Amino acid sequence: MRACQRVARVSVVAVVGLGYVGLPLATRAAEVGHTVIGLDSDETKLSALGLGCSHVEDVSDERLAAVMREGRFRLVLATPTQGDPARYDYGFNGFDIGIITVPTPLEDGKPDLSYVEGAARTLGRRLRPGGVVVLESTSYPGTTEGLVADVLLEESGLQPEVDYHLGFSPERIDPGNEQHDFETTPKLVSGTDAAALAAVESFYAGLVKETVPVSSPTVAECAKLFENIFRQVNVALVNEMATLAHDLDIDFWQVLDAAASKPYGFMKFTPGPGVGGHCIPVDPGYFTWFAQRRLGRSSRFIELAQEVNEGMPGYVVERAEEMLGRSGLLGAQVLVLGVSYKKGTADQRKSPGRSIVDLLLDAGALVTVTDPYARNWTATTSLDASEAAGRAADFDLVILATDHDEFDFEAIGRSARLVLDCRRRMPANESVHTL
Repeated sequence: MRACQRVARVSVVAVVGLGYVGLPLATRAAEVGHTVIGLDSDETKLSALGLGCSHVEDVSDERLAAVMREGRFRLVLATPTQGDPARYDYGFNGFDIGIITVPTPLEDGKPDLSYVEGAARTLGRRLRPGGVVVLESTSYPGTTEGLVADVLLEESGLQPEVDYHLGFSPERIDPGNEQHDFETTPKLVSGTDAAALAAVESFYAGLVKETVPVSSPTVAECAKLFENIFRQVNVALVNEMATLAHDLDIDFWQVLDAAASKPYGFMKFTPGPGVGGHCIPVDPGYFTWFAQRRLGRSSRFIELAQEVNEGMPGYVVERAEEMLGRSGLLGAQVLVLGVSYKKGTADQRKSPGRSIVDLLLDAGALVTVTDPYARNWTATTSLDASEAAGRAADFDLVILATDHDEFDFEAIGRSARLVLDCRRRMPANESVHTL
């Protein structure tokens, strides 16, 4: 690992995709002095960003407005099919460093790299000799040197290692994490050869406190997948143990705390209602697909972990039904605390909280949701987070799905008739049950 100093060279940096990954990167690059061109296909998002309104918790409106005001961050509509073209800066003729930070979803278990391909085409049309292109979007090993290099060649006629530098540096964004943000999280960097690695590392050295160079994009791509497979498998293990311990009438949280007292050979993970976000529910599927395609072998451990975690929202609803007894969920008034996938963020992608709400509705429950980050929630009745403690007693059951710090856990647990605490945030009493 290398502790880094800010590089003096100022570059034109094009960031394709201004979501939870791209916006923090683009903002940081502008703050250290680069000229940043941010490209996105969502005109509504670009309009808000142009006014200094951030949709990502890790980038405050103040930080965004500052780089916009100083002219270091310009916006380009990546696919201008509608709207007024004059509203955006179309003076995007070239770049020194191009970064791809677009989604890589799974469709029926198969990687969808259409966004990566589109971003590579956008950059390829403007790629110049000596330029640098970096993929940050998560994908299976070989994507950078395969799909991305092929598209760039098709659009520009340029070859990596001959005409330009190509690398992979996986995103490690954890939305809402104040301790480990973009700047303080070690950054894996790679290149297709030594010169490309040096160019990629030089750029990121000016943005983050520490870089971790690896030998090739394939290693970096696989490392990113393994990071999230590791979490998926261990979360699944504690979730399965928690469900078994409940049926055995064993307090698994005591078991977990006892095991965590061992100073070696154990890493504590905690049970929850499932996994969500843009990484853990998706990335392991990239590796299982890749292994099946290349080796013709299943990844049984990974696939089982996905199955366990995907089943947790259903288990939560089964526990809710069990707690309500003979009356069951039909017609029951249920308050769900939190629908984003983790605390401190508005991100609802693959959120187990949303799945729990859907299953409760299917069972005939009358669901109310409260989440301080869920703007414009319309799927059910909603309640302001500040009212949750005062209204908790009005519901037959309260389910804590996402433990936002804005909730008054002690007051809710004290006043509610019945609570299923999926995050173990409420003080224990006879009304509070944990997973």
